[in-house]
Amino acid sequence: MPANGEEAFPAHGPAPARRRLLLVADPRRLDSLTARRRVAAHLREMDLVVEAGSTEEQGWIGKDADRPDAALVCDLPGAAQALTGRGVPVVHLHSGYRSTELPAVTAAVVRAHAPAWLPAPRSPAGTRPAGLLAPARLVRDRTRAGCLLLVSAYQVPGHDLTAFADGLLRAVAEEAVRRTGRCEVVCDGEAASTAAVLTGTAGVRVHDARSVDVDALHAAADVFVASPTLTALTLAQSLRTPLALLPPLDHDQDDLARHARQAVRVPTVTDPADPALWAPSDADARSAWAALDSDDLRGAQRVARTLRQLALAPIAF
Repeated sequence: MPANGEEAFPAHGPAPARRRLLLVADPRRLDSLTARRRVAAHLREMDLVVEAGSTEEQGWIGKDADRPDAALVCDLPGAAQALTGRGVPVVHLHSGYRSTELPAVTAAVVRAHAPAWLPAPRSPAGTRPAGLLAPARLVRDRTRAGCLLLVSAYQVPGHDLTAFADGLLRAVAEEAVRRTGRCEVVCDGEAASTAAVLTGTAGVRVHDARSVDVDALHAAADVFVASPTLTALTLAQSLRTPLALLPPLDHDQDDLARHARQAVRVPTVTDPADPALWAPSDADARSAWAALDSDDLRGAQRVARTLRQLALAPIAF
């Protein structure tokens, strides 16, 4: 037997280096930021580098040092093409809903977030459905309070967003505080514009979608109100929880809300003072979501697995 604490099977050579993955999302889009976070939750064993992407080529794309073994790029075809040109194996993920055809992307693998109840996205050949990107944690906190209000407005002109925030959004937030005690508002796009309108509203806190974990906020909230987005709908579906939709702010949201209403009963906020909005039935929500065909909730795991395979054996793709 080995003595003095020596191991029976000593290691030979240094431990293998952790694979380095670059994760990039469009910082303007709630769905993009959420998708990146949900995939990252299944890559804990990797060395993850999270970058703020944009529609323009970023400085990190041109860095030669510490080149990643693979990259996840959410909703930024230009970044995917630039990284691919540098020899980085890329998974490009279309994270949100588009009523029009998805753009062509240069990448090793292209996937689209696609819950089963939605029509298959119109896309160029080679785009694979990822299934539903569910949160890593599929339970809510035992003790919950307040309202989570998700607003996606990255395609909305500034003056229209200000009018919406100063009208219906403010009314919903104020009623949420009165009914539930507090309201956490999460915004994408020009979040500062929304924050400026709601600043000073007692009990309301406004967050930039880039800096918070939406799934964790949802787990702690008692009431959930959101723009029609895949972030909101897949969150409610995965946990089978109540959701009320804000009126759509663009054509994509309008089309997504229409498809959602065809699949499941999801109310739209018309009167913030409606008592039913603030006392949703958990049992009714579970029943409504359960009525859908069993959906594949492993989309985030599927994308993470593809990234691992690319990092280890890119030639296979």
